Amino acid sequence: MPEGHTVHRNARDLAPLVGDRLRVSSPQGRFGEEAAQVDGAPLGSVEAWGKHLLLGLGDTRYVHVHLGMRGTWLPRPPGEPPIASARLRIEGAAGTWELVAPSTCELLDPPAAAAVVARLGPDPLRRDADREAALAALGRGRTAIGALLLDQSVVAGVGNVFRAEALHAVGVHPRTPGPAVERPVLDRLWDVLVAMMSRAVEDGRIVTVDAPDRLAVPEAEARRVYKQVHCRDCGADVVVEQVGGRTSYACPVEQPAP
Repeated sequence: MPEGHTVHRNARDLAPLVGDRLRVSSPQGRFGEEAAQVDGAPLGSVEAWGKHLLLGLGDTRYVHVHLGMRGTWLPRPPGEPPIASARLRIEGAAGTWELVAPSTCELLDPPAAAAVVARLGPDPLRRDADREAALAALGRGRTAIGALLLDQSVVAGVGNVFRAEALHAVGVHPRTPGPAVERPVLDRLWDVLVAMMSRAVEDGRIVTVDAPDRLAVPEAEARRVYKQVHCRDCGADVVVEQVGGRTSYACPVEQPAP
């Protein structure tokens, strides 16, 4: 599933369209009625909140997108015909983009759009993120820190890869109860998430190993513990188990089990 860095990169890529009056259509047809309601409206804003994207069209409508497991935004060259499976196509003076295979693509009024954001925890990639609220929620949670990090109402935008790599970076096992993680470690965890996720926005992929050219690192070797057989720092066998309903990865040496 695309994690928060992907959505923030999407927002950055779509930002040049702000101010354009957009031609909005649904080649696939599933969003056709909604597209017709906002066709010709100016794009007023593009906002990423965790794994959610909100496109402000006109004064009273938002297109809400969640990519789910397979969704993607694709730039389209001038003159190229639409992709038949595209749920949404937006065309402006600054370019054309098509949305394929999202789990959510819906038209919302302002109160409904605000409700989507209200359900989310602080997003490490947003400048207005409430760091204290996020750390307080992690510290008082009654479940494992690995489960809390995947709870989008606690921290928005973190997925399984960032969970595994950030916890490894601060030496915390994913099964450690939230209240057992000391505040200085939670502070470091937030800083790691901000740095790691911001770098992923720039790179367009998640690379956590050290390398002169991160973008040249093969995908299978790009992380320290996530989907690795051995920890890329110490060489210990990576422990794979279920935490918070998702497969977790941890180094038994650098992240001792609680």
